[in-house]
Amino acid sequence: MNKITQKLNVDDLILQALREDIPGEDVSTNAVVPEARPGTVDLIAKEDGIVAGLEVFARVFTLLDDQTQVEFLCEDGEKIRKGQKLAVVTGDIRVLLSGERVALNYLQRMSGIATYTHQTVSLLEGTGITLLDTRKTSPNNRIFEKYAVRVGGGSNHRTGLSDGVLLKDNHIGAAGSVTRAVKMAREYAPFVRKIEVEVETIDQVREAVEAGADIIMLDNMSDDAMREAVKLIAGRAKVECSGNATRENISRLKDIGVDYVSSGALTHSAPVLDLSMKHLRPLDGEVEQ
Repeated sequence: MNKITQKLNVDDLILQALREDIPGEDVSTNAVVPEARPGTVDLIAKEDGIVAGLEVFARVFTLLDDQTQVEFLCEDGEKIRKGQKLAVVTGDIRVLLSGERVALNYLQRMSGIATYTHQTVSLLEGTGITLLDTRKTSPNNRIFEKYAVRVGGGSNHRTGLSDGVLLKDNHIGAAGSVTRAVKMAREYAPFVRKIEVEVETIDQVREAVEAGADIIMLDNMSDDAMREAVKLIAGRAKVECSGNATRENISRLKDIGVDYVSSGALTHSAPVLDLSMKHLRPLDGEVEQ
């Protein structure tokens, strides 16, 4: 996540999260640490996984106080182990305490997505199939969640509605037919845009091919129907399949012949990775008894 992206897109989102958690003051912290006091705390992994979002984790603290220092002991995309120290955060103890929950929320969520994606991608290894995410992300967290998918080895589908043409069932219903929807999209969208069409039946597959769709998404079709669809398309369009593809069942799609598998589960069903900030200690040598 480069610096330009961070300042244009990320900082405002993190500040919103901080304002949600600290709408007035951090009463607990202000009660026990009434004045600035230097300290340090460790970031510890409580289970195995793939870490993602370290810069976002650090940015929470530096937005609260730009004097905060974060020393990373690993990198995004690295396999981490239970009990491993991942980072050391040093700064005003009030900042360490007030930023802890928001920082961990981002890092645990992003690392969970990266871990789940990595596990799912590994099940497609050697097939040539590209694993894609979807727009089924939590509001205002898409940039973080889709980044985590990439860290885990997956690829991003559209980031938003402005990125490409995907004609789903309701678009087709609004247009009147697959053929008309593709024709209208071709006339409206710039020529550099690919047109993808979601289909649910073999008849719609045939219509999408004849209409000149660039990508055909087979939505919630049976395995046998998808094999028939791939044979019918015969390389005239790229083929994506979608519909309840999860880590638990994705292996069944390996020999269907599709180019892409999209999985909403990567972002909406990945469990968080358990991480914790532990061993906070003052650096001024004074500890109240």
